[in-house]
Amino acid sequence: MPNGLIWIIVGMGLVTYLPRMLPLVLIRTDAIPPFIQAVLKNVPFAVLGALIFPSIFIIQSGHLVNMTVNDLIFGLLGGGVAFLAAFLEWNLVWVVLSSILVLAIYSIWF
Repeated sequence: MPNGLIWIIVGMGLVTYLPRMLPLVLIRTDAIPPFIQAVLKNVPFAVLGALIFPSIFIIQSGHLVNMTVNDLIFGLLGGGVAFLAAFLEWNLVWVVLSSILVLAIYSIWF
């Protein structure tokens, strides 16, 4: 492997690692106001909703125009399970996994 390529890989690793590591090291959590902590606690669920919601309506066919009723049920079922799990304040990983599990069971039975 060329020497320059190794330095590029090391540089890219540092560029992606430092922004994630520095806030954990430099920011004390007891100095953050409770309101801001509550807002930051809900950010993963807001991001999940922003990523998933548009895809609910274009699940399998890839286009809203070509969508069948089964596609719509599939999308709404997955989104509904994810919403319910997030509403119950489950961990983000469990929100995603519960939705995947329900959709896997639905796709096997129907």
